[in-house]
Amino acid sequence: MSTEHLADSNPEAPADAIPAVDPRLLVREEGFSGYLQEFGRKLKAGDLGSLPVVLGLVIIWSIFQGLNSNFLSAENLNNIAVTMVATGMMAVGIIFVLLLGEIDLSVGSVSGVSGAIVAVLSVTHGMNEWLAVLVAIASGAAIGAIHGFFFARIGAPAFAVTLSGLLFWSGFMLQILGSNGTINLDSDGVVGKLTTYYFSDVAAAYGLAAVAVGAYFVGAFFDARRRVAAGVPSRPPVEILLRTGVLAVFAFGAAVVFNQYKGLPLAVLLFLVALVGTDFVLRRTGFGRKVFALGGSVEASRRAGINVTAVRITVFSLAGTFAAIGGLFWASKIAAANQSAGAGDLLMNVIAAAVIGGTSLFGGRGRTWNALLGVMVITSIQYGLALEGIATPIQYMITGAVLLATVVIDSVTRKTQKTAGRA
Repeated sequence: MSTEHLADSNPEAPADAIPAVDPRLLVREEGFSGYLQEFGRKLKAGDLGSLPVVLGLVIIWSIFQGLNSNFLSAENLNNIAVTMVATGMMAVGIIFVLLLGEIDLSVGSVSGVSGAIVAVLSVTHGMNEWLAVLVAIASGAAIGAIHGFFFARIGAPAFAVTLSGLLFWSGFMLQILGSNGTINLDSDGVVGKLTTYYFSDVAAAYGLAAVAVGAYFVGAFFDARRRVAAGVPSRPPVEILLRTGVLAVFAFGAAVVFNQYKGLPLAVLLFLVALVGTDFVLRRTGFGRKVFALGGSVEASRRAGINVTAVRITVFSLAGTFAAIGGLFWASKIAAANQSAGAGDLLMNVIAAAVIGGTSLFGGRGRTWNALLGVMVITSIQYGLALEGIATPIQYMITGAVLLATVVIDSVTRKTQKTAGRA
């Protein structure tokens, strides 16, 4: 029993007794040595966060740059950034499902349905393209809710429900596309511009970087003040400034790269907005806390009064929504909706992006920002191998091996944390 519980149960304890504080929360007050101790503790417990992914990305970029000097060119990095958005959007949705400890195998086919719906409604039937886009996204949300209903209300395994959905919605997509199988989209239309429009003014990229850095600093500063006022450990000003400086280097570095090519891509801007929004939902709202609670223990969540069925249906609906959004970006990339949409290695890449980025397959651990890191790794590998002329089968094998290694690391980390008493 903790010191806090002992104080509560002991009537002779002083009324003004100070509750015990976990020493791990005090590392910031011990200076540099405290951080070294904390790093050593995390290393032993297998809890290094996103550090291994970042180091892995640096290694991948270094290797491919050594093999081909064009890999880190502004044009290639811009292409990577734009291409990764479609998979990244879908990975954001799948992260919500993984946080529950479940899986959604239908996101690939749902993305194909989304592109097909837009093409059929706007091109074949002449519907306003904005309205067609809204219908496609709403359809993705409805499809996800249907999957969630069978899983949460009926009790069917999510694996079986979404596997059935993969087959059903693939067939549905082929049906609505018709015998031709391909419908070309207007490259200057709403969907077409998702991956082709750039903010050419250099102020756009630099302005976004400045807003991101400023928002982070203000948020961290006021969070620290709030924690100090509450009497709990907080980040010292030096650490806040250091973190802000590191973010500034990456943010303005990316802005420089974008401006060396065509400017800030619209696709990247929309992806960042989606990441910020979903991260806020997960970390700052009651719904987000309920998602993490379900990932930790369904029974405990139910006893705490959480509407497990509603949360599960909502999560699968979100997965369907982001799958539909990702499908629009894929349709934009090829300026068409065709029968191969959502097929191939797309599903594997979406799950790989989430897991490689740091989301646990066992539920309860992850952030939507993991989608950014994971999809950067996946897309960088694909572009690097393509520059070297590596055949597609070999690309599949290498990507699969990376995913397997990540899953193994996740499993080992989980066991290590259990041994250390942290899971």
